Amino acid sequence: MEISQGIEIVDLGLFVKKAKMLVVSDIHLGIEEEYQKRGTLVPKFHLKDLLSHFEYIFSKIKPKTILITGDLKHEFGRISEQEWRDLLRLFDYLSKHCEKIILLKGNHDPFLGPIANKRNLELKKEHVVGNILFVHGNYEPKLNSKIKTIVMGHEHPAITLREKTKAEKFKCFVKTKYKGRELIIQPSMNTLIEGTDISQRYFISPLLKGKKKFEVFVVENNEVYDFGKI
Repeated sequence: MEISQGIEIVDLGLFVKKAKMLVVSDIHLGIEEEYQKRGTLVPKFHLKDLLSHFEYIFSKIKPKTILITGDLKHEFGRISEQEWRDLLRLFDYLSKHCEKIILLKGNHDPFLGPIANKRNLELKKEHVVGNILFVHGNYEPKLNSKIKTIVMGHEHPAITLREKTKAEKFKCFVKTKYKGRELIIQPSMNTLIEGTDISQRYFISPLLKGKKKFEVFVVENNEVYDFGKI
């Protein structure tokens, strides 16, 4: 399903057709360690689960470039042993399915440089393809007249559906406006992160400050559903 002209939702990623570029966000590798430090036992299945999502995506599209728009790792500080091991494995896996991997720095990625250098990957703050600007979403970018669409992560959008006493939260893509441009927010690729219910309109990104109107596209079991406007 297209969320914008030439930009298709494929599972938890976006495919920019003209550039043959897959865009994913907020993988947060290593988050299991934080849960364990808090005393919550979770199985270390995240990488396996993540790769299964990529397997589905690659069965649908054949990207030349893969862009990860920030928060690839979870720890703010040092690269933990689990993160180092899992990141290298992820990079090696993705490299088999594309010609180039580009990483954007998120607020969880201040020390991502050494491990990106180990695989000679490009690490930058922003990326532009045609009239589309890709950012993490934790700061307000400078815009020129060329930019018509902004794609970001950071917010981990989700929507809660309620029926009588039952409530279930689903990851979703969100479309709104920012300074006259189309703004698309991607969900987290991490299945351990439920996400933030956008209907509550409590946001951490400065790009979403004061936003009230959204178009929502729910993703569940690899399927995409146009949820409409809220």
